[in-house]
Amino acid sequence: MTHSDLQIKPFDYRNASEFEYAAMLALANRLRAESLPEDPPITLDEVIKEWRSMPSFVHSSAWSVWRVDGSEIVARGDTFWRDAQDNKHLIEFRIQVLPEFRRQGLARQLLPLIADATRRANRRLLIAETNERIPAGTAFLERVGARKGLVGHTNQLRIAELNRALMQQWIARAQERASDFEMGFWTGPYPEADIEAIAALLRVMNTAPRENLEMEDFQVTAEQIREYEHSMFVRGSSRWTAYARAKATGKFAGYTELVWNPNRAEILEQWGTGVFPEYRNRGLGRWLKAALLDKVLREHPEIKFVRTGNADSNAAMLKINSEMGFKPYLSEIAWQVDIEQVEKYLNNHA
Repeated sequence: MTHSDLQIKPFDYRNASEFEYAAMLALANRLRAESLPEDPPITLDEVIKEWRSMPSFVHSSAWSVWRVDGSEIVARGDTFWRDAQDNKHLIEFRIQVLPEFRRQGLARQLLPLIADATRRANRRLLIAETNERIPAGTAFLERVGARKGLVGHTNQLRIAELNRALMQQWIARAQERASDFEMGFWTGPYPEADIEAIAALLRVMNTAPRENLEMEDFQVTAEQIREYEHSMFVRGSSRWTAYARAKATGKFAGYTELVWNPNRAEILEQWGTGVFPEYRNRGLGRWLKAALLDKVLREHPEIKFVRTGNADSNAAMLKINSEMGFKPYLSEIAWQVDIEQVEKYLNNHA
């Protein structure tokens, strides 16, 4: 196979044809199987709904590498950036190539397109992620000159190994240690009456370790939340949120949330968990996580695994997760590289 047998074309995630979506999904599912070999493939209906409902403030430039006969996409490159008040210097990018087409220069062909999109978006720092099961990604970014920003893992809990008695102890202990707090639950969209306070609550995640990532705090807004929710729910996902609120003031102290999709019925995703610093060391994190997991497992006994992503430096959260039974499942690295370094690499390898 030579490069004359391949053709690079723009790809529009919001407005592609069903045939184009199917070809892109076939690529994505093959690559997904490398990283998550135990997981079922993503369905076409779900991915079309997800891509077509991308939030309006998220912008993308993308390219697909097709066989010239139009039968298959063998690689893709894309960029994503947020039109928001924070992190105006950042752009996320991704280059993915099928195993049999690696080491043939396709990533090197896609990188100039990504660099050009970065300049046109007036961004200066590119961020990409790799994982241990596709080492070609790490090798490429090291050649480009990227540096490690954050090292972490997807950690997994097997429900069969969950110490349910310990979870009940955490819930019971909260009656003593956190008696001046109340817990509540939201299923589905956040209530409109509290949306501004919820936006402030979600910003607690800015206190999570970012290690060497050159990021500013994310200023989550109510409008962004609603668009993210629409994209999540339109593709069939469900979300449960548990929150703790100070009884005396009514102020939110912390939260945790779980997300589940029936197309992957055995897998539950643990998303954000955060407690404001002034409310820590009261057992709120353990209480929230134990109570919400107990609730969701009673509603969905088919769930067999819970997965969550953690920075390796997040000692406090890793301690809670380890006590719950989470174990490392997949190591991941977030890389960052300045646009000037990318252009230097491209000039040296022209």
